[in-house]
Amino acid sequence: MKIIAIGRNYTAHIEELQNEKPSEPVIFMKPDTALLRNNDPFYYPDFSKDIHYEVEVLIKICKEGKYIEEQYAHKYYQEVGIGIDFTARDLQSRCKEKGLPWEVAKGFNGSAPISSFQPKENFDLKSLNFSLNKNGEPVQIGNTSLMLYNFDQIIAYVSQFFTLKTGDIIFSGTPAGVGPIVVGDKLEAYIEEEKLLEVEIR
Repeated sequence: MKIIAIGRNYTAHIEELQNEKPSEPVIFMKPDTALLRNNDPFYYPDFSKDIHYEVEVLIKICKEGKYIEEQYAHKYYQEVGIGIDFTARDLQSRCKEKGLPWEVAKGFNGSAPISSFQPKENFDLKSLNFSLNKNGEPVQIGNTSLMLYNFDQIIAYVSQFFTLKTGDIIFSGTPAGVGPIVVGDKLEAYIEEEKLLEVEIR
């Protein structure tokens, strides 16, 4: 399986990082070795001193498809979840300054904690509340109605370039409020009022 992530999909987050608003979805990838499942702890790596959390709603692809039209995209996912896109901001900044790809800042081991997945029928995907708490305090609060590109638009766009396969996971972008983690922090991610993911930083 592959992990496809969408960057710069919430205006407030674009503004907080002083990035340019995209005219089409920004895509990057994480390898399957980035996955962190079952609320396993995240071990802070030696290569970075500025890792940030970014909470995101996930969709899981349920059948193979390419060149998917937006009107049919809803047929390609049946479940949603929540995840954290850990980002080594110091590495990312250095790569950006040199005009280099930044996979090392996004795709390192354990950089994609994910929850279990829930049937999408349980939620209003057009206005889905999600949030992240750090040490019991809310740090990110988002709603999917604020996405620049919704789930169906993302699938239609991504599938022009990459064949989507069963089990692929799409990270749909993060709202404002990203920030650093330190050893000892505890992160808890919610969809609506239900906690689906927790990660301890060690």
